[in-house]
Amino acid sequence: MVSGNRLRNVAIVGAGGNSGRGITEYLLKTGKHIVSAITRLDSTTPLPKGVKVTKVDYNNHQSLVDGFQGQDVLVITLHQFVTPDIQSKLIKAAGDAGVPWVLPNEWSPDTANEDLSRDVSVFRSKREAAEEIAKLGKSSYIAINTGFWYEMCLANPLAFGFDFEKQSVSFYDDGETLVSMSTFAQVGRAVAALLSLPVQPEGDETRCLEHFRNRNVYVSSFTISQEDILGSVLRVTGTNTPDWTVTKVSSGERYQTGLDEMRGGNMAGFPKMMFSRVFYPDDSGNYEKIRGTSNQLLRLPKESLDEATETVIKLIKAVK
Repeated sequence: MVSGNRLRNVAIVGAGGNSGRGITEYLLKTGKHIVSAITRLDSTTPLPKGVKVTKVDYNNHQSLVDGFQGQDVLVITLHQFVTPDIQSKLIKAAGDAGVPWVLPNEWSPDTANEDLSRDVSVFRSKREAAEEIAKLGKSSYIAINTGFWYEMCLANPLAFGFDFEKQSVSFYDDGETLVSMSTFAQVGRAVAALLSLPVQPEGDETRCLEHFRNRNVYVSSFTISQEDILGSVLRVTGTNTPDWTVTKVSSGERYQTGLDEMRGGNMAGFPKMMFSRVFYPDDSGNYEKIRGTSNQLLRLPKESLDEATETVIKLIKAVK
């Protein structure tokens, strides 16, 4: 249970994954938390140094409840293709274990946008997870919206459209649609800052967990367009626009193509469907404009786009 007015014991599911590792490392850096990695019995995934390891049977409710005992907050980071029932099991067990706070597997564009959640099923399932926590009434949720992961998506031609080997980019529509997104580091900083806040206000009424109870929290590194990203790529690589092949595709047509492929059993249509929908020119991907962000409240730094781009390019070269 929470001791005093601060959270100390943090359990995290997915501590060895791309997003979970960064979150775990930044939590440990605060020196304010005891971080427990919840892992499967047979897991051999390397974990950040300094975490406690708690092995559980995901198919055994009591095993999960026992693993969550004494935790102040459960942070869930799961792969997007993990079936929703896994998260539901975690949520129910956290409630029965008396965990007061849950950060569900959100880490995405604006799932509170009804049109976006209607059109992208994975966003809808994230929204439903938060609603399940609220309905059970045993824990409170804070859903952190981060937009797409900048590093992962820039490296994937099916995401932001950049193919570094071919020096080509495919723009959604005119390439000027603004979309909010985050780096792994910024998300780690955001979670660490959030969970370091007092539970109840200590002066500033907004700088406490109570302010965020059963709400979405929006954070970002950048709200930029594909044109902005291309500009960064040109600066970092020392190339010029004529060196790149730029094509344009209708976001609406690409969304429908991806959806049709998925309905036909071809899951290669999933990224086409998801990314093109967020890049619709209707501001659905620009939550900084629609919702505002908590960057300032959480005292998150302003990041360098070119530094983030350079990190991605170095990673791409390293795996060649």
